Amino acid sequence: MIALNKETFDKIKKELMYIGILLIVLFIIFKIVYYKSSFIVSLRFAASLFWMFILPGYFIMFYWKEKLDFAERLVIGIGLSAAVIGIASYYTGLAGLNIKYHGIILPLAMILIGLIINFRK
Repeated sequence: MIALNKETFDKIKKELMYIGILLIVLFIIFKIVYYKSSFIVSLRFAASLFWMFILPGYFIMFYWKEKLDFAERLVIGIGLSAAVIGIASYYTGLAGLNIKYHGIILPLAMILIGLIINFRK
């Protein structure tokens, strides 16, 4: 069981390196496309897209690491994350949570749920 956890952590570490490279590439693309905006604005925009859609989707889809390749999990995870965060944002707004907290709480909750599901497996 301990070897499985170490193997899982090593796989997460390797794939998070790929995600970091993807963040850098996305930032460079945003900086080229929006060349008039400042460095910080482009970086913040790229980081916010990663926080809202890519990281939660990656951790939710990590459950299927044996069946799906990294690229497949990443693409499916982005769509899944966008859908779940959109629906959860609607219902938490109806429940009374102020919208300014949705961008912090919902992605963090999805990341934690993905980690819990993965390690209970």
